[in-house]
Amino acid sequence: MDIKFEFAQKSDLPKIVEIYNQTIKLKTVTADTQPVTVADRKSWFEEYNQNSYPLWTIKKDNIIIGWVGLEPFYGRAAYSQTAEISLYIDENYRGHHLGTKTLNFVKSQLKYIGIKNIVAFIFKQNPASLALFEKQNFNRWGFLPQVAQIDNNYLDLVIMGQHFDTD
Repeated sequence: MDIKFEFAQKSDLPKIVEIYNQTIKLKTVTADTQPVTVADRKSWFEEYNQNSYPLWTIKKDNIIIGWVGLEPFYGRAAYSQTAEISLYIDENYRGHHLGTKTLNFVKSQLKYIGIKNIVAFIFKQNPASLALFEKQNFNRWGFLPQVAQIDNNYLDLVIMGQHFDTD
């Protein structure tokens, strides 16, 4: 599948929110339990910066089919070279190796934005995402048992991470 990555624009936010909301009903992907709105995500979107912590759309034939973003980790200066990754694919395009292509793209951009470490927070009950990150040589850096509750289910959080030599 031929795809391209572009920096997200304000006009992309409704589609970004739509794709994100698709995952809430799965109850094993995100800790949000109710759909979010474009208004809810406006300030979140404005925190992204193309030069340090970017948000990209994933497009096929100029249609957004997913998005990936790097956010500051823990918000303190000593962590400035570490980013948390978020990756969401439209439900109609999952299973086409877009996750692999996307992580390869993100890795290729790290030297331009000064990121040397990526962490991913993934529920243990989301085996597809765990397998994707393991296949991309992310390691398990932490485990938080039963830290999230969705409905009557308690979810375990796996912290995956990888160091990159971007010099």
